[in-house]
Amino acid sequence: MTGEEKKSTTGVATKGTMAQNNSPAMPNGKASAASPKLSDDDNVEMNEMIASGPTSPEEDIMQLARVGNTMAMEKLFDSGKFDGTYCDAEGITPLHWAAINNQYAMCQFLLKAGADVNKKGGESVATPAMWAAQRCHYYVVNLLLGHGADPLITDVQGYNILHLATFEGNVFLLALLLHQNIPVDIPDTHGHTPLMWAAYKGYPACVDLFLRWGADVHATDETGFTALHWALVKGSQGCIQKLVEYGADRFAETSTGKTPAITAEEMKTERMWHRALFECGYTEEGLPRTLDFPLSSWFLKDKRAFMTKFFFFFPFLILWVMVMISSHMVVYAGIPIALFAGYTLQWVAQQVIEHAPSDMRHMHKTPWLAGIFAGTLFWVGLRWLTTILPVTYSTFPISNLAFAVFYGLCAYFYFCTMIHEPGYVPKLGGLGPQKAVIDDLLGLWKFDEQNFCTQCMVRMPLRSKHCKRCNRCVAKHDHHCPWVYNCIGINNHRHFFLYLVTLELGIAMIVRLTLEYFKIVSAKAGISTECNILAPELCRVVNSDPYTLVLSIWAALQMTWVTMLMFVQLVQISRAMTTWENMRGAHHGHGHGSKASEAITSALTTGTTTTSGAQIGNSGLGPDPGLPPTHAPGHHHHHKAGCFAQWKKILGVDTFVETVQTGNKPNSRRNRNAFSNGCIGNCKDFWCDPAPVFGRRENGSAILGGQPIDYTAIYETPRLMTMRSRGGAAYESLGTDDSV
Repeated sequence: MTGEEKKSTTGVATKGTMAQNNSPAMPNGKASAASPKLSDDDNVEMNEMIASGPTSPEEDIMQLARVGNTMAMEKLFDSGKFDGTYCDAEGITPLHWAAINNQYAMCQFLLKAGADVNKKGGESVATPAMWAAQRCHYYVVNLLLGHGADPLITDVQGYNILHLATFEGNVFLLALLLHQNIPVDIPDTHGHTPLMWAAYKGYPACVDLFLRWGADVHATDETGFTALHWALVKGSQGCIQKLVEYGADRFAETSTGKTPAITAEEMKTERMWHRALFECGYTEEGLPRTLDFPLSSWFLKDKRAFMTKFFFFFPFLILWVMVMISSHMVVYAGIPIALFAGYTLQWVAQQVIEHAPSDMRHMHKTPWLAGIFAGTLFWVGLRWLTTILPVTYSTFPISNLAFAVFYGLCAYFYFCTMIHEPGYVPKLGGLGPQKAVIDDLLGLWKFDEQNFCTQCMVRMPLRSKHCKRCNRCVAKHDHHCPWVYNCIGINNHRHFFLYLVTLELGIAMIVRLTLEYFKIVSAKAGISTECNILAPELCRVVNSDPYTLVLSIWAALQMTWVTMLMFVQLVQISRAMTTWENMRGAHHGHGHGSKASEAITSALTTGTTTTSGAQIGNSGLGPDPGLPPTHAPGHHHHHKAGCFAQWKKILGVDTFVETVQTGNKPNSRRNRNAFSNGCIGNCKDFWCDPAPVFGRRENGSAILGGQPIDYTAIYETPRLMTMRSRGGAAYESLGTDDSV
């Protein structure tokens, strides 16, 4: 084997580069740990065959291992010329080549034939498990670990398998290895921990995983560099911010006295450093930002609670100020001044948000939109009670009673949707159950992002999704709704729909009552008929009660997005679909390799469409031991939308358009929904659910096909079967490869 064939292709810095320099520097060398060279088809090339071995292709043991020809390998072993313990002059065994080429069946065969699972070979002096780890073949890694591979063995550079896996940034492989009881802070020969390597390589998801696992954020290497210093070398804001959030020392000095600020200046990463500090609530000097107003320290004693209440109730004030200004001034001055006042108050809120916790540093991560709706609900209700009701209750008692009922129900269902848990998937109670779940999924060839959540460390039930805003997996996830500041899932979906229905009816009733109210009050004597633009009759209406008029117009405008959203929900309920499934276009994809969708075009699911750091790969349509899924790191590209596009998402326009277009297609996705029991059956499942309408639902419980089901623990796709011998239809659990 030539030395050129064993040069690294991973781009990992050598220990000397990373550890021997007192100041951070970009790597100028490459580790030899990733020995083989990949060809275009992702297989390892062998330009030179071993000199002492046979020359015929049929008897080339290394070539057979590389391509996974188990039958030819078995014949070769039966001939007595070779056995499973064979290795070349550099210690490389057929198991090395099979492992790095993801030849699962060949690895199984060689292990049964007596191959040494811990044999070191190649220029890097690494084991087969190390070779497999460098290509993220974690099914093969798991197989080798199960046959006695030692995860603590190091190669010639002092890297163990956890270090090598960190170089590639695959969170699933790291989760697998961490459950093998490998110390999370195990250093290489120069004191670099996996957390340092992840920070240096710029993998925020891996940094997050190590920190959640308990990695020491203050650990230093032999030169005094912390993980934060190495994150600044790379300049990944995600890594820097995550480390600062977990309490990394912002003023830690290396052995040469270099702080993170100096490191950022030398590595030209000051912009990312300052941005990360800002997002975490610090000044550019790394000092906590403070609010300069009386009693600020008391208000911020519980910062999260204060910020949540502030951003929920502050829109109440903004709405009142804007309505008051626009209704009490001439139109050509009132509207611009009202907009300016609203902008000014929002600017004040933007200044306050700079002091919020890092996960609330943007408006869409606060209850701001929920406060806008709640404020509208409050002011409309108050105006009806104090102004409209006294004038119209005698002539329109039924309409007033209907509005009172709809208003009360709308408020109740709104706050139920906001407060009730959406249906979180229960987390596992320890490493033992987590390892058992991982082992089960590996055995089923389903250890991927569609079936396992590396954030919650749980198996993801069908139709569930991890919400980045809530930081939990939600069963039968519909969407994350900014208007209620909560996810919509199995537990609160019906409450959410009832909130929309009662809101729609309530708006219709308040519009009717407002029209009748103005007929009465505008007929009174003494009201001016003069104004700047409108006809005299309209001027009489406007002048009779401008505040109520402006507020009613604002309330009536809500009918647009409410109608669209209710239409979407009605269609999806009739199809037994969720908003996430409708917009993503991948129904019940567990077990099916599906293309990663781009950002969901509805703000109802904004910010929840990507699992950070996870990679999409084959999910394993069946137990084909000869070719396990290959999970190479993926790259997700995010594009910022303009203001108009953002409001289209917030108002649900994109979701509405997508639903209409899907319904007009004869072969639309709804026809492939394995959970559908027909329009009537789907509606019965949703509405006839025995869960209480006025109360909390038992977590995950629902009705599917007339039968009870727990959406927090459903892992196989049901299919409606034909009438059975007893004369009934029932759902039968089938493998996911049979679901479509």
